[in-house]
Amino acid sequence: MLSKKTETIILLLIDCLMVNLAWTVYFQLRVRSDLFANVIEPLFWLPMLTIGMFWLLLFMFFGLYRPWYAESRFDELVSIFKTITAGVIILFFLIFVDDTLTEDPSTSRLLIVGYWLIMIFTVSFGRLAYRTVLRRLTLAGVISRSALIVGSFRQSRELYDSVLEYPMLGFRVIGYVSTHTIGDKTRVPHLGSVEQLEDVLREHPVQEVLIALPSSEHDLLLDIIGKCSAFNVKIKIRPDMYDIISGQARTNQLYGIPLIEISPQLMQPWERVVKRLMDIVVSLLVLVLGLPIWLLVALLIKLTSRGPVFYTQERVGKNGRIFRMVKYRSMFQDAEEQSGPRWADKDDPRVTPIGRILRRMHLDEIPQFLNILEGSMSLIGPRPERPFFVEQFIREIPLYRRRLNVRPGLTGWAQVKHRYDSNLEDVRQKLRFDLYYIENMSIRMDLKILIHTFFRMITAKGQA
Repeated sequence: MLSKKTETIILLLIDCLMVNLAWTVYFQLRVRSDLFANVIEPLFWLPMLTIGMFWLLLFMFFGLYRPWYAESRFDELVSIFKTITAGVIILFFLIFVDDTLTEDPSTSRLLIVGYWLIMIFTVSFGRLAYRTVLRRLTLAGVISRSALIVGSFRQSRELYDSVLEYPMLGFRVIGYVSTHTIGDKTRVPHLGSVEQLEDVLREHPVQEVLIALPSSEHDLLLDIIGKCSAFNVKIKIRPDMYDIISGQARTNQLYGIPLIEISPQLMQPWERVVKRLMDIVVSLLVLVLGLPIWLLVALLIKLTSRGPVFYTQERVGKNGRIFRMVKYRSMFQDAEEQSGPRWADKDDPRVTPIGRILRRMHLDEIPQFLNILEGSMSLIGPRPERPFFVEQFIREIPLYRRRLNVRPGLTGWAQVKHRYDSNLEDVRQKLRFDLYYIENMSIRMDLKILIHTFFRMITAKGQA
């Protein structure tokens, strides 16, 4: 199967060609066809390059370069229609409202509508042509996605038969991982039991994991999803037929096969861009405008206890990457030298007097805006944890890995809804809030969390 990067490059080239074709047709109609009177003859190349870049950035912003594999071409056309309509409205206010185009306002409006129709036709034609070629190559078996089936013997066999019946899905099943004792000889290689799933994913180039389990196997399903979360694979679940009939599962019908896709990131592409811009803008404002206060805090730390002003510590970030998180030092120097890594307790004796104030007002976290600017963290997200504890949590709570699918945050839903961690049960409770946030990420929710965090700061409700 084409990689995401390859498909994006192909779509960029096709869109670039179609957008420039639309501009050429529009220019010929407006200038060369003698259908419209022009006050002056406009430039051709510079506007074409500028508007072409505008459209490609807009398509990226509206998510037209996300994987459309096995999705409806109609849905893609609807997205194209919405994006081009929004883009033409923007261009109307930026460019087309220009008295030099034509002396007749009604003619200007006609030109705008004409350009809108040409854009929709050319871009849609390019996308449909590409999808048609891709479809033929998939049906011919030239393009496919390697898939691993995980589940009980009977349901896995049924799912495998469905995959064979619908080749347009493009799944090439490389093997089967069993959750129970195998009943009969399988038609695909048996690669091991569910306990060996991580080894199987590590040894084979799997792109899709198809899970087929009875609805009663809740714990086993969570265990499988947790193990898959450490790998760059898409997860799809074939729901039990009872769940479908009773309405307990909302499914996407992919060529006749009901599948539920487990998505690690639900934010729209434009929301991800806005979220990152918000991270950068807020971090710069806090660091620059509050600089006199931050220098005073640094001086107080230096004068009241021995040791450095800042404290850095290894934390686990997105996709398991290790980074060094920066904080104002709020504990005595070498506080964990004797005890080793452990959670901070309420009224922890290791905390300095000035550190206790900083913690209550969350001011010890201010240097982390440097991590946010650098990109290791975000304003909102699950709090980053130390590698020592992450390894322990993953062993105890398989779903904990899903927290690593997003960039960690300075504050998060779990922080405003739950107290500080003091034991493993607290971690389990906060994980529920973190997973809720991951599956419901949005700019609206981020703003809600920021407001909650602000009120916690001004009321000094942090842990001392």
